Amino acid sequence: MSALARWCHRHRLAVVLAWVGLLLALGAGVGAAGNAFGDSPTSQDTDSAKATALLQQASNSAAGKSGRVVWQLKGGTVSETAVRKAMTGALEHIADAPGVAAVSSPYTPEGRAQVSKGGETAYATVAFDREVADAQIDHVKELATAPETGSLHIALNGQAFTVNPEANPVADAMGIILAFVVLLFVFRAVWVAALPIITAIVGVGTSAVAVLLLSHVITLSSTTLTLGSLIGLGVGIDYALFVVNRHRANLMAGMAVTESVAKSLNTSGRAVVFAGLTVVIALLGMLTLNVGIINGMALGAALTVVLTVLAAITLLPALLGMLGPRVLSRKERGELTGEARSRPAGRAGLWARWAEQVQARPKVLGVVALAVLAALALPTLSLRLGAADDGNLPTTSTNRQAYDMIADGFGPGFNGPLVLAVQAPTAADKAAEAKLVTALEQVDGVASAAAAPMKEGQTVGVVSVVPTTSPQSAATSDLIHHLRDKVIPPAEQGTSMKVYVGGVTASNDDFASVLKGKLPLFVLVIAALGFMLLTVAFRSLLIPAVGAVLNILSIGVAFGAVVVVFQYGFGAGLLGLGSAGPIEAFVPILVVGIMFGLSMDYQVFLVSRMREEWAHTGDSRRAVRVGQAETGKVIAVAATIMVCVFGSFVFGGMRVISEFGVSLAVAVAVDALLIRMVVVPALMHLCGRANWWLPRRLDKALPNVSVEGPLDDPVHPQQPLVREPQSAYTAD
Repeated sequence: MSALARWCHRHRLAVVLAWVGLLLALGAGVGAAGNAFGDSPTSQDTDSAKATALLQQASNSAAGKSGRVVWQLKGGTVSETAVRKAMTGALEHIADAPGVAAVSSPYTPEGRAQVSKGGETAYATVAFDREVADAQIDHVKELATAPETGSLHIALNGQAFTVNPEANPVADAMGIILAFVVLLFVFRAVWVAALPIITAIVGVGTSAVAVLLLSHVITLSSTTLTLGSLIGLGVGIDYALFVVNRHRANLMAGMAVTESVAKSLNTSGRAVVFAGLTVVIALLGMLTLNVGIINGMALGAALTVVLTVLAAITLLPALLGMLGPRVLSRKERGELTGEARSRPAGRAGLWARWAEQVQARPKVLGVVALAVLAALALPTLSLRLGAADDGNLPTTSTNRQAYDMIADGFGPGFNGPLVLAVQAPTAADKAAEAKLVTALEQVDGVASAAAAPMKEGQTVGVVSVVPTTSPQSAATSDLIHHLRDKVIPPAEQGTSMKVYVGGVTASNDDFASVLKGKLPLFVLVIAALGFMLLTVAFRSLLIPAVGAVLNILSIGVAFGAVVVVFQYGFGAGLLGLGSAGPIEAFVPILVVGIMFGLSMDYQVFLVSRMREEWAHTGDSRRAVRVGQAETGKVIAVAATIMVCVFGSFVFGGMRVISEFGVSLAVAVAVDALLIRMVVVPALMHLCGRANWWLPRRLDKALPNVSVEGPLDDPVHPQQPLVREPQSAYTAD
């Protein structure tokens, strides 16, 4: 690593220009090709996926997206002459608009069912051509809402009219600004605050345009870009901070800029590469789930982490070379005037005093911290995966307003009917389908069931089942499983008829079930992976075991936070996150991968310093105390920065990203301050020399990996060297 640092320092201008050139070249590619994001979570092995494939195969329709125009009259009915005239005229204009394939009006004999029983609510369905432009859809929106008055309220929803909230650039920038303020307040030097942010922005910016191009090669969700920015900014700033902090310490010890850059990269730079590697491995571990949308998100996020690490070990050394001693504050540069000298060891700082408290009371502090963590993770037991719908949007959204009007007029289940695909090749099968519809009408939880007329020669029928509950309700999920397990099999018995429950609601439920079934195994695999990596890094069995268990606990805290806010709804309204509902199915999977990597980061930076002290002195208590005291400040600052970055995404306007923001911000804060600064050192104090035990055969079999480079004057732990105690403190 030192050779790379020296080369980047020597060719610093070329390195900076290379990064700028790479960013511009990728940006030009995006300008020419655009993106090809896709958001379908469908899994081909589910019942709903089979229903979708069957219906698509049997349909000859060339129609594309569709949407609903919903209107409601306060204090009257939609059949009043003025309302009827206004809405009929609007629907006629919509039917003649470019890109529109068909319009079904409630003011026709065929559309009577599109008026609610009370007559106060009605809707029209607009079907668009397969190749419809966004501008054409926007024009239809204007035509649809034109008749709105004080008493006539019109709202839109459905696939075509769904408004996906865009990321709020103000909220995104707020996280960066807060990170800059934190760094400036702690280090009192502008360039120390600016360098980590510049490095992270370059890495994230480069990865963002790379992800846009990657969307043409693999299936990527539209949230991949925002998720990558969330992760990249957090880890990018932290990784650069660890290198800059080591560089500053080297300069204050009197080292020349070139040598300091080389040593910083050979120590903290190695730790950054190892930490980044753990995050990438955790993210790529999601590929074992073999779920398309998850695979794309994992690859996009992993690419972002790789580029931020690359920026930290190439661009950052070049920038440090350009700045020279200006990375220090004026006061610190003044101390180096003339003959260089290191700062005297003053009184114990905050983190050193806290390390002494943990050493003095490991049992009490450890038990209290574990009790708090268990309480924070407790809501995880009620975690319910699913898919948020328009009912979870803020009440100001037109999609939410249309959703509520449909629910009031026709029932909540009308917003997400189940679509049954029925293979009925014979006359007997068609008769069996009719009996199935009759049976469905008698099922508890079914509001209505109706079969679409089958044309002569048609072998695939469609049955629409409207639940009595909303699409996101747990009762609707129970109904889907009840139909598949108890209602449909008896109807199929003795016939060649095959029935598959599909539709958007069933597809979302199947997707959640698939991921929920894979989540426990994924957590265990990630924990085992962490155990192996830490065993290689620290030549210990106990430290990796404790780390694996505590990683699971920090993930539990993340789940607990997202359940309380989004599933229970506590504080969601104040944060502008809409109403309570299930947690998006893929969020826990990604949180597991991300938090595993981030937790490993802090464990690596904390324990690597402890192991360095242990190798020098052979004193376990001193090693734990010194390691905690000397890394506490930088870990706390790094965690604060991540909380600022992740927390800013909560206000970005996207529910899914807000779920990531809340879970990761809470988990990082708890992981850094409670787990790494209390539980880990407390347990290590109680275990003593057992922390560093490793069977000799395993020690010989494992590869030698130095997380922070070769140690100066190492001492084998089995032959401790008694030394005069050194200062374990750094000024806060």
